Amino acid sequence: MIDNKKIIENLEKRLSTFTANPQTQNVGVVEKNTDGVVSASGLSKAFMGEIIEFQEGSRGVVLNLDEDQASIILFNDGQTIQEGMSAKTTGQGLTIKASEELLGRVVSPTGAPLDGKPEIKKGKEMPLEKIAAGVVEREGVNTPMKTGIKTIDAMFPIGRGQRELIIGDRGLGKTAIAVDAIINQREQGKGLKPVICIYVAIGQKQNTVARVVDKLKQENAMENTIVVVSGASDAATLQYLAPYAGVAIGEYFLEKGNDVLIVYDDLTKHAWAYRQLSLVLRRPAGREAYPGDIFYLHSRLLERAVKLNKENGGGSITALPIIETQANDISAYIPTNVISITDGQIFLQSDLFNAGIRPAISTGMSVSRVGTAAQTGAMKSVAGKMKLEMSQFRELEAFAQFGSDLDTETTAQLERGKRINEILKQPQYQPLSEASEVVSIALVTNNLLDDVPVADVTRFEKEFQPYFKKHYAKLLETFGNGEKVKPEDIKQLEKAATEFKKQFLK
Repeated sequence: MIDNKKIIENLEKRLSTFTANPQTQNVGVVEKNTDGVVSASGLSKAFMGEIIEFQEGSRGVVLNLDEDQASIILFNDGQTIQEGMSAKTTGQGLTIKASEELLGRVVSPTGAPLDGKPEIKKGKEMPLEKIAAGVVEREGVNTPMKTGIKTIDAMFPIGRGQRELIIGDRGLGKTAIAVDAIINQREQGKGLKPVICIYVAIGQKQNTVARVVDKLKQENAMENTIVVVSGASDAATLQYLAPYAGVAIGEYFLEKGNDVLIVYDDLTKHAWAYRQLSLVLRRPAGREAYPGDIFYLHSRLLERAVKLNKENGGGSITALPIIETQANDISAYIPTNVISITDGQIFLQSDLFNAGIRPAISTGMSVSRVGTAAQTGAMKSVAGKMKLEMSQFRELEAFAQFGSDLDTETTAQLERGKRINEILKQPQYQPLSEASEVVSIALVTNNLLDDVPVADVTRFEKEFQPYFKKHYAKLLETFGNGEKVKPEDIKQLEKAATEFKKQFLK
């Protein structure tokens, strides 16, 4: 009888010997250098993803293996590499050093420091390419990853281990949502582990990334955050490798049982970089000039987001990929690809943004496929049918523009929708604790703001929160413990709102 286990062990042994044995290294010759991609002959023992060293000191990685040539993408512009120079295999795959020393740092996809601080010398070498954890190692998403944004936590909750896409046109606040989520991880609820945050900037301008880093420092959120940067001026290779470097660092903390939140800002530019490399590699172009494996490129990245079971450490990686659309077109190639890979999307609409609704999240087009499984009992009990009510309000609002003769029930529904709309508005970089979110949402879902003019709802909420914290601290603590809100707690909230209204409406 054939012992399959022994055959696999022997194959793995031979493979590890091949990659580690210096005798397998061989030297080739540079045939051509075009736009950051080098073709070299003689590298008969090279393997996909192997690091190649060139005579003048540059390095690159094998991305294509033909019958008699290997195509190597370079980490720099490679202008000093000329035809006839030697290229040597190293027997090493792509890795990045990961350790706790990375916290608070800004690094490149190769691990080089970009913040002027010393190089990270100690750490575990984590592979950039890795097969995602299997179904047996995973468990269902059941723990909330609170963003501190009322609209998201109430209607499109994100769980630890989920992949939630942030999608919309340029300049609508996609990065702001991701940064708010990172800022909100400073303080965690009762019984929740602290979250390690990784912000991956792909093809962004240096001053844009600098502003994000400064904001995280101002909000004391940089202590548990790592920023991986591949700027717009960097080689396409580094932009292509950046998200894999980010998730490799995340997997280091995952192995230790930590929870990780990783933001890819953004995967549109990542796809552009890969398209550029593929066209130079002469790979056949498909739809919108992208190569055929563009779906696999993003799926193998986002599949590494995971919620591990207790037997495997119980850690998680939550991914927030960002995709930029043009003219709200989510049916374009890259948006539809990433939507089909993720567990839901937060869609930002330019019409809402221009109407002064911030964050400009469309309730009709946004969805979380994990849903209430990623919500606490408190949020579930107060948010309830909020999403349905908001979707109905948007439809009624459009309908009401064409006529003034509306029945009393429709008018009441419109008025209530307007107040929900106002309560969901939230300033940038001001995430709320769950207790404060529950208070605000409970006010509007229990009709406690019906006698407050729509124009004053935002001011009412802003002034009511400190009043409630001062006079009803114990009840605020109850709202924050995650347990289902009881009818007597709502009566107490009603009492507080009535007391506050006396002085507010004067």
